[in-house]
Amino acid sequence: MHSFPLLNPISNYPPIHPLLLPKLPNFHNFHAKPTKKMAFFGGLGFKIRASGSSGGSGGEGGDGLQTLREYMGKNGENVGDELVVLYSHLEYACKRIAALVASPFNSTLAKDYNADVGSDERDKPKPLDIVANEIILSSLKNSGKVAVMASEEDDAPVWLADDGPFVVVLDPLDGSRNIDASIPTGTIFGIYHRLVELDHLQVEEKAQLNSLQSGTKLIASGYVLYSSATILCTSFGLGTHAFTLDHSTGEFILTHPNIKIPPRGQIYSVNDTRYFDWPEGLRKYIDTVRQGKGKYPKKYSARYICSLVADFHRTLLYGGLAMNPRDHLRLVYEANPLSFLAEQAGGKGSDGKVRILSLQPVKLHQRLPLFLGSPDDIDELESYGNVQQKVNPGYEV
Repeated sequence: MHSFPLLNPISNYPPIHPLLLPKLPNFHNFHAKPTKKMAFFGGLGFKIRASGSSGGSGGEGGDGLQTLREYMGKNGENVGDELVVLYSHLEYACKRIAALVASPFNSTLAKDYNADVGSDERDKPKPLDIVANEIILSSLKNSGKVAVMASEEDDAPVWLADDGPFVVVLDPLDGSRNIDASIPTGTIFGIYHRLVELDHLQVEEKAQLNSLQSGTKLIASGYVLYSSATILCTSFGLGTHAFTLDHSTGEFILTHPNIKIPPRGQIYSVNDTRYFDWPEGLRKYIDTVRQGKGKYPKKYSARYICSLVADFHRTLLYGGLAMNPRDHLRLVYEANPLSFLAEQAGGKGSDGKVRILSLQPVKLHQRLPLFLGSPDDIDELESYGNVQQKVNPGYEV
């Protein structure tokens, strides 16, 4: 296997010092100030100005640019130093994952790594999932701010620090089976406060209960999209905002302040090859909107990437629906964090009957149908009644 420094998930942590990142190997000065001319526009000299109600005055140079850490600071949402430290370590981990996903060495890693797990073949963790999981675990442990991390890749949550104020739940690399085709992938995460009233319990029990908090208790959530651009979209409970990675500085720059999902869209995202397995309500809804006979008198189009982060990102910006009607997506790691973002952008997250965030998780890897998108589209979908697919004959990929 090739020797490639980014594949080592254990070394090169960011320091515990509150707001500093280290000089990383094989990257371009990740902690430099953002430049006025953004590299991801190919040096054309366009100037980005983050103009939102919570955008603040921008970077130190007064050029209108604002980094994620500046946005989280006293001139932005002022979320507190501890959460800023946690996010700096999450940023670091996701930059490493972004580089790993784009690396020519990832296919070699996949061939040489023998993942022996007990889950069925379809859900068997892929090698890059595991590496991404270890990168994030290492970064969160080094932050000193996380009591417990619960991951889709682990059977049980991992207790990290008795005095860590936060709980992190995550899907480290959603859509990883698409990497060889260069289709977008992503990281999904949610953050809770540690439940101090559980501190007297045994480690295994308090780790489990801290990880099973209701989505209504989320204090922050986000996703990182690894695509033509690397975009970190997040919310601290005061709107949804997206930051784009400037590869010349290594900073996430505010590019989409105060995202507002349109009340209606004209796109639905679902694997409709399974149409004949759907319940009558879902088939009738899709038939109706495709013909332009729904409450919105325009014909809907289908757009389906089969990458949850990518499909949701497009829906967040353009409106419409992103959905999986089967009991397939995980409440703790995927449905709750994304529903939180959707609601903060004025949208909705539903299981087809009720609000996702109102559901109380009963087990870590609990699965359910998921419908995310524009509020009027979600309401119309739910009005058809039977939209959850309970018959799942199985499909080969």
